[in-house]
Amino acid sequence: MKIVILGGGQVGATLAENLVGEDNDITVVDTDKRRLESLAEALDIRTIEGHASHPRVLRAAGCEDADMLIAVTTSDEINMMACQVAYTLFKTPKRIARIRSHEYSDFADSLFHKDDLPVDHVISPEQQVTDYIKRLVDYPGALQVVEFANGRASLVAVRAYYGGKLVGHPIAALKNHLSNAEARVAAIFRRGHAIKPTGTTIIEAGDEVFFVTDTRAVRTVMEAMQRLENPYRRILIAGGGNVGAGLAAQLENQHYVKLIEQNPERAEALNERLEKTTVLYGNASDERLLLDENVDDMDVFIAVTNDDEANIMSAMLAKRLGAKKTMVLIQRQAYIELTQDHVIDIAISPQRATVSSLLSLVRKGDIVNAYSLRKGVAEAIEVIAHGDEQTSKVIGKSIDEIKLPPGATIGAIVRGHEVLIAHHDTILQADDHVIVFLVDKQYIGEVEHLFQPGALFF
Repeated sequence: MKIVILGGGQVGATLAENLVGEDNDITVVDTDKRRLESLAEALDIRTIEGHASHPRVLRAAGCEDADMLIAVTTSDEINMMACQVAYTLFKTPKRIARIRSHEYSDFADSLFHKDDLPVDHVISPEQQVTDYIKRLVDYPGALQVVEFANGRASLVAVRAYYGGKLVGHPIAALKNHLSNAEARVAAIFRRGHAIKPTGTTIIEAGDEVFFVTDTRAVRTVMEAMQRLENPYRRILIAGGGNVGAGLAAQLENQHYVKLIEQNPERAEALNERLEKTTVLYGNASDERLLLDENVDDMDVFIAVTNDDEANIMSAMLAKRLGAKKTMVLIQRQAYIELTQDHVIDIAISPQRATVSSLLSLVRKGDIVNAYSLRKGVAEAIEVIAHGDEQTSKVIGKSIDEIKLPPGATIGAIVRGHEVLIAHHDTILQADDHVIVFLVDKQYIGEVEHLFQPGALFF
């Protein structure tokens, strides 16, 4: 697939990194020459220096025969105009734009049509991150939670600790601890290395375990891996930008929420907009302010300002002063690797959240959801099985008959409203939504090919 990415910043670079080497022809456009040189050297991709919405630049980037344009510059207006130019002049088949401002995204259904603004898909990084954090709040103790089939099934990553019912026991014993639920362990990462789980695999303390289950059973399955944490009730958010404000709005009806914003005008506006959240004007790294607001009573401190250093420092201070859990939004990947598993309990990458929202649009076949996991190394997808027993390599076959690539696991099948945990004798049917976990995303092409029906297959 020939893909033109407009914007070589953190999102564009992360996306290019995820797609390069998957039989894709990638071109990145940016105005920053040094940034492009760095990308070209690191990823061995084509780069074009220039303004992302200028026709001559888009022609030089190959929009005339590109399959897809992905506009992720820092300007909503440039992203929209680039999609317009690509459609009008070059008939680029698929156009995707990152839109950050609610002034546009709130009217997406009315604005974005071929007769008006020809944007096929709109992605909102702030909304993606807000939803991501909300799921972590909903499931205390989870490292990552992603949903499939309109929320019916979930893939959850947890750290196994002593006290979990399954720790020190083989995976096959899981069913003995789940009275009214089923789950499939899709992958285990032990000391950074992937282990393909079998029924005899022993869960060890410290393992990072990915499991798939019916969303209604998530907490039940988590209890098998660690002692369940109490639900979060008291939450302190540092940063009143789009993410912080959106998160407070989602949480304030079920939680006691405080939000710290250091811009006085923004704090005043949020105080009027948010109904139940206590909005505080001040600096989240002010020790006196945190003490006055009883940070030691907070179940979780969530730092989501635009400043990585401020987020990290305020979270470290909050943890030292008694906050039980800290979550931090971090843009720079190097900072994530430094802070994760130390004072910071969960480091959240907005680039990864945004890239996940793009992957399902880029993947071949009928992949309706795709998530980048484990710093982009692993991937989880939801793919629909189409065809019949004559045209499909998977329909009518049991799980153990399907030739999956190395490190790939079918975790569950969503059939209508029913979530079926995958067993070796589970037989796939047409229109099943199949949840596949890959410990190494380099094999995604093989999975895509596996689920694409042919005209006639024998």
